[in-house]
Amino acid sequence: MQTISDIHRLHQQLKQWRSQGQSVAFVPTMGNLHEGHLLLVKEAKQRAERVVVSIFVNPMQFGAGEDLAAYPRTLEQDQAALVELGADLLFTPTPDLLYPQGLENQTYVEVPGISMRYCGESRPGHFRGVATVVCKLFNLVQPDLALFGMKDYQQLAVIRAMVRDLNMPVEVLGIDTVRASDGLALSSRNGYLTAEERQRAPELKRTLDWMAEQLHQGIAFGELERQAAQRLDNAGFSTDYIHICHAHNLDKAVSGDSELVILAAAQLGRARLIDNLRVDLAD
Repeated sequence: MQTISDIHRLHQQLKQWRSQGQSVAFVPTMGNLHEGHLLLVKEAKQRAERVVVSIFVNPMQFGAGEDLAAYPRTLEQDQAALVELGADLLFTPTPDLLYPQGLENQTYVEVPGISMRYCGESRPGHFRGVATVVCKLFNLVQPDLALFGMKDYQQLAVIRAMVRDLNMPVEVLGIDTVRASDGLALSSRNGYLTAEERQRAPELKRTLDWMAEQLHQGIAFGELERQAAQRLDNAGFSTDYIHICHAHNLDKAVSGDSELVILAAAQLGRARLIDNLRVDLAD
């Protein structure tokens, strides 16, 4: 596997592969790779002849007071894992490479509407940073397909909207969330949890499962959201939001909607945990 941090070298290698008619799959990450990331790489290898992974801790998507400086950086371990899986190229740009004029002078991409809700409301500018860096990486790599985990359901929706609206020739695939045996969604930020918090953390997924059961019993959406937030707070979380939404446009669900997704974010100690669960009331 090659590790490249230079745009010219990246383009040289991509040009060689394309001249040979080889397809390219892309997995953008912020590193500190866990089994969820590695599943994306495995899926990519099944779907394309070449696999490019990027590791870039994107400063544009971190707000004031967030964990940019503390975000775990484990490049050597990540490289070893990617070599073992047979990834072809690791792209490791620096902030100066991607934002040579500085963040304050950077042209940005913003997806209206969907970026302002839920995590977008709690973390102003976050999805603008995500859309901008993914757009830049897509322009640099020009992949045939790109793979993202579905743990961040809203992020995936933002990226799909950007690709659709900007007519990008990239197929965006969402891959199911990878979970620990107790149900906790794998995340690089899980490392912030203390041992005691880690024991409590699976309550987030248990609450989503409980909500799904209640939805099939016909409980009113608003009352169920209130009860679920109280349940999490009683378990030691600080609930940011928990909403029942239309699965495709992420509008708040209304009576009669059957294809739903429950979106949740809650703080537990230093860790901000997010999760989601699809629910189809037609089943």
